[in-house]
Amino acid sequence: MRRPIVAGNWKMNKTPSQARALLEELKPLVADAPCDVVVAPPFVCLERAAQTLAGSAIGLAAQNVHWEPSGAFTGEVSIEMLQDLGVRFVIIGHSERRQYFGETDETVNRRAKAVLAAGLTPIICVGEQLQERESGQTGAVVSRQVRGALAELSAAQVAGSIIAYEPVWAIGTGKVASTEQAQEVHALIRKLLGELYGAATADQVRIQYGGSMKPDNAAGLLAQPDIDGGLIGGASLKAADFAAICNAAR
Repeated sequence: MRRPIVAGNWKMNKTPSQARALLEELKPLVADAPCDVVVAPPFVCLERAAQTLAGSAIGLAAQNVHWEPSGAFTGEVSIEMLQDLGVRFVIIGHSERRQYFGETDETVNRRAKAVLAAGLTPIICVGEQLQERESGQTGAVVSRQVRGALAELSAAQVAGSIIAYEPVWAIGTGKVASTEQAQEVHALIRKLLGELYGAATADQVRIQYGGSMKPDNAAGLLAQPDIDGGLIGGASLKAADFAAICNAAR
């Protein structure tokens, strides 16, 4: 059985002091959650978050990382910097990185290789735009992104990765894919993983849903056979809402 994993992507929200307050409120609410719980604050909050989470079961994630170990990359952050702060997970390929900052399937792959080589866990984001769904391209787009992100990775590396399916049209819009729509794409991803790496590997990979999951729809989505958790945006900024989603993974 795959243990569910729910990760909160805070995006560009919260100062370090606000992060500490939110995490102090969250810790007791998810102490007995039936899933792995992860939070991804902004880079400037990671050290304060790590201090606040010490001794808890909540994992710490970064929202991005550069694939080079060091160098003249102004504004970037390296894996070693994240490791020194206790970061264990890294979100890569988020649709906002693709849309606003030039992320491509190739750069997602380079980041994934670097993250895995360092012993961290990548949360690899894939998903289609509204016009791609409406024109029947969902399967082709998601398959291309999965293949690109995982290129040249071993089955063991893929088994240790997390994939987050985020229909871009359902992020921050209030829209949400139906449970059937979400499950359909998750099953497609798992089928593709089986074709590329074998059924045993496909069965190990945790696939999160990342499209406006909220307390009122979380249980239905998390009950689907191929949905292994959530990558949560806005709802992760409210301790009670995020905890409700985590505790819905029963």
